Amino acid sequence: MKIAIPVLEKNGLNSKISKHFGHSPYFALLEVDDEIRSIDIVENPYEEHGPGVMPNFLKSLGVDVVIVRGMGKRAVDFFEQLGIEVIRGASGSVESIVKEYISGSLKDMEYHVDEKYRRI
Repeated sequence: MKIAIPVLEKNGLNSKISKHFGHSPYFALLEVDDEIRSIDIVENPYEEHGPGVMPNFLKSLGVDVVIVRGMGKRAVDFFEQLGIEVIRGASGSVESIVKEYISGSLKDMEYHVDEKYRRI
């Protein structure tokens, strides 16, 4: 399975997840089964883009799962239409995030906004 994670730097498994999916400078692309088999960090060629561009780009790279900090419902719908699973609510390094995913402890977390705070 191939996982994509938006990251702030090209620092391998130590790269930190970006808060801004579509405007992330890089994507970590990982081949994963019961462990991490490989990692490649690619530059985001579409920091300025319209709806559907990023899902189609990542689909063209063979991505099966996208793990992010946050993502709106419309973007999630685009990914799901392409058969790509979206997991929201991740934080930390690529290595820690993927280990959580492999262990089954990383679950999709929808974000809710109320009058007092926004959970991100």
